[in-house]
Amino acid sequence: MLQLLLRAVLGLAVVLAFVFSARAAQPFDAKAFQAAQAARKTILIEVSASWCSTCKRQRPILQNAEKERPGLVVFDVDFDSAKDVLRRFGVRHPSTLVVFNGTTEVGRSTGDTDPVSIRALIAKGF
Repeated sequence: MLQLLLRAVLGLAVVLAFVFSARAAQPFDAKAFQAAQAARKTILIEVSASWCSTCKRQRPILQNAEKERPGLVVFDVDFDSAKDVLRRFGVRHPSTLVVFNGTTEVGRSTGDTDPVSIRALIAKGF
């Protein structure tokens, strides 16, 4: 029984380590989002669409920000297929960025491609 419990705890630790150490944007997952919030992580919700030219210009800026801020957890939300997530966050347009510090939303922008202002937006979460 104890061995089974230890395996479960170890498995959970591995999953959480992956969630919190990932540097690449990961598809939005409600449980992973809640775990990051509970751990008081800085979270960036990136709403994008494959056809969105502004989203394509934002992506390299966000990738650099992920490298600069190792504690940042980034979730990608597909504008075309994740309508329930868009409603949850009150997002109406692709290229929307929403930053949380734990459970508190600390900032958002839509259509911004200026590296300085995007970094400043993300910094609000730290």
